[in-house]
Amino acid sequence: MKITFVGGGNMAVALIGGMKKKGFSAAAMQVVEPSAPARERLTESFGVRCVPAIDAAALNCEVLMLAVKPQQMREAVAPLAGKLRDQLVISIAAGLRLPDLARWLGGYRRLVRTMPNTPALIGAGITALCADPGVSAEGRETAEKILDAVGRTLWIEDEAQMDAVTAVSGSGPAYVFYFLEAIEAAARELGFSAQAARLLSVETFLGATRLAEDSTDPVALLRERVTSKGGTTEAALKSFDADHLRAAIQRGVLAAATRGRELGELLGKD
Repeated sequence: MKITFVGGGNMAVALIGGMKKKGFSAAAMQVVEPSAPARERLTESFGVRCVPAIDAAALNCEVLMLAVKPQQMREAVAPLAGKLRDQLVISIAAGLRLPDLARWLGGYRRLVRTMPNTPALIGAGITALCADPGVSAEGRETAEKILDAVGRTLWIEDEAQMDAVTAVSGSGPAYVFYFLEAIEAAARELGFSAQAARLLSVETFLGATRLAEDSTDPVALLRERVTSKGGTTEAALKSFDADHLRAAIQRGVLAAATRGRELGELLGKD
């Protein structure tokens, strides 16, 4: 299977690296990337063919991975309109809707929209996928195989939910980092060095999320097991509740979903 990446940024790097680890051949991958320094890095790191613009060889593939920023997508895919045969086209651009991408490609419908997140850079991502009805079962399997190279995958049948996916898992790593920042700052205030504060905070998050992943119990029950009546954890949680932290987090995620819908409408305008 030959795969061409349109765009050679961080997510393309993550996918190419993950796919090579999964046994994909570098000779079967190529990248269209305007930046010369980026092309040099990709060639040196992975041994893949890199070109500054879409050419006949780049179109000689079974899969096209659209890995450019959403604002740049319309311009990036313009050279593809009317030239696609039966390639599976996979977009990893946040907010960009399948009907808009299809329109820009001259009505082409073998499209899969995905929303990976940044932990894909270390093979620990979660990617939601949504396929146009024009994609066969074989095409869905191919898309899943590619995105599985950088973490877990989840199919979304209603594209309207992709904005919610962006809000929960796409933006989600930033929420975790935000909370980590606060925990680290509190640890520093309690007298720990920056190194110790980071170690305590990060390892606590890692351990807690692994416990949640391995357990079949609701996370609420896992939280209760740490919370002794009258103890230190209860004191912290009471403080969080007094500040309405849970509601603030939920409002933030909902705000992200709303903004995702707005961006989708904006990006798709003619």
